Order: sequence, then C-alpha cells, then structure tokens
Amino acid sequence: MGKVRKIKRLSKAWQTMEGAGVRLKRVIGQDDTELVDPFLLLDDFHSDNPNDYIAGFPWHPHRGIETITYMLHGEIEHGDSLGNGGVICSGDCQWMTAGNGIIHQEMPHFQKGDSLLWGFQLWANLPASQKMMDPRYRDVKSEDVPEVTVNGAKVKVICGEVNGTKGPVQDVVIDPEYLDITLKPNSEFSHTVKEGYTVFAYVIEGEGQFEPDGELINNEYLIIFKDGDEVRITTTDRPVRFLLISGKPLHEPVAWYGPIVMNTQEELRLAFDEYRKGTFIKHGK
Repeated sequence: MGKVRKIKRLSKAWQTMEGAGVRLKRVIGQDDTELVDPFLLLDDFHSDNPNDYIAGFPWHPHRGIETITYMLHGEIEHGDSLGNGGVICSGDCQWMTAGNGIIHQEMPHFQKGDSLLWGFQLWANLPASQKMMDPRYRDVKSEDVPEVTVNGAKVKVICGEVNGTKGPVQDVVIDPEYLDITLKPNSEFSHTVKEGYTVFAYVIEGEGQFEPDGELINNEYLIIFKDGDEVRITTTDRPVRFLLISGKPLHEPVAWYGPIVMNTQEELRLAFDEYRKGTFIKHGK
C-alpha cells in the first residue's frame, strides 16, 4: 500500500490584475515559493467579459523560468523573439523555456458570439545550472494531448505518465507532471507520485475530497499536499475537475522581480540592466 498524501495547505485563489489590465485569479504567488518549489506562479484567467482580458500581455521579457499556458476555451495569439508566432486554442498548451532571455507577447482574441476566455499560466523555475540555457518553445495542439480513462476519471496527460501513456512534453529538467482530470460522481481516483516531489491540485469545477475522509473542496481552491507516494481523490454526488501538477524541488535561492527569476539579486540586477541596454537577448548572436 502506498503512503497517501494528506493536505498541507488549502487556499483560495484571489483576484488581481496583470499585463496591460487583465483581471485574473492568482492561485500561487510569491508568498508560497518554498511550499511549491520548483513552481513559482499559477494564474487562472476566466471571464466572458472581453473588458477583463482584451488588453492582454503586450511585449515583455522573461529569463530563468519556463511558462506553461494551457487553454480550456478561447484563443490567444502569441509571438516571441525566437520568431515563433501563432494562436493557441481550446485544449492547446504552450510550453516556453525562457532560459537566458526571451521577449514575447500574449494577446487574447475576442470572438463574436463566444466571448469566454479560460485558461491557466504556470511558471516553473529553472535550476541555476540551466537558467542561462538557450530558450525554446513547444506548441502542443489539443489533438496531441492523450486522454486516458482510469475507473471513473478522464485524464488529459499534458506532461508525465498515466497507466503507461506519456504526455507530449518530455525531457524537462524538473521532471514535471501536468494532468487535467475529470472525475465522475461517487468515484475514486488514485495516482502514484514520486516521494519528495512537490504535488498540488487546483479545482476547476465541482467538488471532491482530496485526502481520505476529508472535507469537500470546490472550485478555485488550491490544495498543496504533504509528502507521500500516492494521491487519492474521491467524489460524492457531484463530479470534480482539477489540475494535478507535480515536480522535483530545486532547493535553491530565488531572486524574483516581475517576469525574471534568478538565484541572486546581482543576477537579477544584471538582467534588468541588459534589458534596458538592449543586450538582453542572447540567442541568434
């Protein structure tokens, strides 16, 4: 029998504003960096009012991290200093490794008759040894994300492995797992996770129990788990949909300001100095 993880911390997403004026819910932020290492930030943007999101995220820099954007509904157009460009739609995922520096933009589309925009952006830290790696970009289309049925659960495997099925995003240094799970009523889902890894869940819809005999937890709540090698989620008379995310902690110092995350304040100062001087971008030189 595995050691089922219990809840370490339960918290509710809070409203904030980012980019050029995008209203969103922040699930993870700077006050819980140690608890969610190697992850840094998780934002939930979810609105059917274009005024909440249409200003988007104009051109801005990143260094030292990976940004993972996963869409449930709507479209976002992106472009970056690598020359990538395109649109990510419902079910698509964009996995961008900023490495030594990238400048990009993410601009939502408003579609007549369908104004709902819903997605998530997760930031994952890079270890000191990889912070200045060359940037890279992976565009994962919804049809390339496998869906696995496990008892009463449907699991979309973006990254990681479920019942021998691997997600399309692989070879990431923090060994992450990113699953979108829908569990029907009166069901139980259990999943093996690596002991010592950070594991958390974020409830998208419905409600479920995230530890044995635990309270029912509903949408927009973050569950950070204690250590163990298994998570077990059960439902009563309602279904639940949630993200389950895990990764190997880095246990390194974090120097973070805005879109740049380094290990020391001096590295952070240098990054912003280079950005001001126009020497921020290293690739293609």
